[in-house]
Amino acid sequence: MQKPYRPRHEWVTFTASVFGASPVRKPVVNVAVQAARRAGKVILSSLNKLDAIRVVDKDRYDFASDVDHRAEAEIIKELRRAFPDHAILAEESGAIGESRYTWVIDPLDGTSNFLRGFPHFSVSIALFEDGIPIHGVVLDPVRDELFTASKGSGAFLNDRRIRIAQRSSLAGALVCTGFPFRQRAKVGPQLHMIKQILEEAEDLRRTGSAALDLCYVAAGRLDAFFEYGLKTWDMGAGVLMVREAGGVCVGFQGDDDFLNHGNLIAANIKLAAKMVGTIKPLSSQKASDPALD
Repeated sequence: MQKPYRPRHEWVTFTASVFGASPVRKPVVNVAVQAARRAGKVILSSLNKLDAIRVVDKDRYDFASDVDHRAEAEIIKELRRAFPDHAILAEESGAIGESRYTWVIDPLDGTSNFLRGFPHFSVSIALFEDGIPIHGVVLDPVRDELFTASKGSGAFLNDRRIRIAQRSSLAGALVCTGFPFRQRAKVGPQLHMIKQILEEAEDLRRTGSAALDLCYVAAGRLDAFFEYGLKTWDMGAGVLMVREAGGVCVGFQGDDDFLNHGNLIAANIKLAAKMVGTIKPLSSQKASDPALD
């Protein structure tokens, strides 16, 4: 009997269920998903009343709103209900408690986009065990796209497995970045990185939500991502998405310490090596270096 036609993306779910690898979420991920959706409701309910939102300047070019705080409170409440002994590291609340298990939370990644009604922002939640991300959830509440991953179990978009793109060089690549608002002195070197990359790549994107950017790399929508000075909550869940989708994450020097220093490259292993080759010499230059003039 002739087999029914199935689009390529449907074969992922079909074959997974046939061979016993159905993307059934782990209970801990379900809790994180529930927490992310509660935060997403807070965010979406505020989109049509942006003029009434109270905004706080945390630092130069760094803002938080009462929506960030309310969304974070919803996440923490949900996680605390299920895991009262776990520690928390949240962008607005800081570090809470001590445990080998830590929930790393960015309640609204892309606050500047949100405050302008630019529909590209996300909720990011990751569970770390002894400093290593083991579960991750990123929710785009506008598009209702839910990215989930667990260490050793793959990465998924709305319960369909995702895989990183396999482009092996910068030629024709679509690369994404973010500008270091916390480290404006790094803008000069980064602009030179961009110049070097664009000499070979197809194009560049800058969207304003590192968590979503990393998920887009995991899903093959972007070929690579790099950024200076990220915080753990910006990339905790996204790093796991990339790894579980078959990619790698490294620092600008090709190192594994990016969760501490925040300088991150994400791509498949071959393209990541090409990115390191391009970025490494420039990342060590100072903004005042004559070579950057």
